[in-house]
Amino acid sequence: MLSLILAILCSTLISTAMRLSEKHIENNMAMFLSNYAICTVLSCFFMGDISLPSNESGLGLTLIQGIFSGFLYLMSLWLMERNMVHNGVVLTSAFSKLGVLVPTLMAILVFRESPQLMQLLGMGLALYAIGLIYFEKGAFAYGKRKLLLLSTLLVSGASDSMANIFDKSGSALLKDHYLFFTFLSAFVFAFLLNLQQKGKISRKEIGFGLLISIPNYFSSRFLLGALATLPAVIVYPVFSAATIVAISLVGVLFFKETVSKRKQFALLLVMAALIFLNL
Repeated sequence: MLSLILAILCSTLISTAMRLSEKHIENNMAMFLSNYAICTVLSCFFMGDISLPSNESGLGLTLIQGIFSGFLYLMSLWLMERNMVHNGVVLTSAFSKLGVLVPTLMAILVFRESPQLMQLLGMGLALYAIGLIYFEKGAFAYGKRKLLLLSTLLVSGASDSMANIFDKSGSALLKDHYLFFTFLSAFVFAFLLNLQQKGKISRKEIGFGLLISIPNYFSSRFLLGALATLPAVIVYPVFSAATIVAISLVGVLFFKETVSKRKQFALLLVMAALIFLNL
């Protein structure tokens, strides 16, 4: 449970850092590039020996999973950026968070995880709370590009699912290699995309990239740790719902945002869901 709590904390710090960067960053891709570069360095540090153990079973599969995961990381960010242009921040955030349905359903249907009745109730409350928080009345009135929204949900969910796929099919001894391949791949894809866009990198992009990279790396690391000790059907709804609560509290306390009665009720549902999921 400690790993899950730390993953939630790191995810909250990522969103907070992204919020702080809004008024200072002109080239988001350059910031992501800096972020992934530092995450790759952190992966090397924790891996220790960067040489590939050729005698370790499953190394090839780990490499493939890491490359695919890195691609999904960057594709998810790119789709979010496109959606914010065409569909606005509210719908984009909603479909990104609802991506939790993908790894949760995968855990039940593919990996045959069987939650208890109380846990099922907690999952239902968590998903309902997410919907209440992000789907305000009339939110779909201005949603014009449904295909982009659906793509965001699926890609965001698939990106989250990769940690569980590695946990079930990969070697625990190669966890650090998996993270290294993931962040290195995301860095390469971000570098190529930034090169195509001819984007410039300033000190601000590097600075905020550093600010985001540390919680970004440890969020992935702690999430893997949580999946190694807890069922995915518990980890993903708790991770998503609790992060929403934490980000909402940060918004109220530090960014002076107001919370509607609808969202206050949803946050109470999230807290109830967390209790049921831990019974």
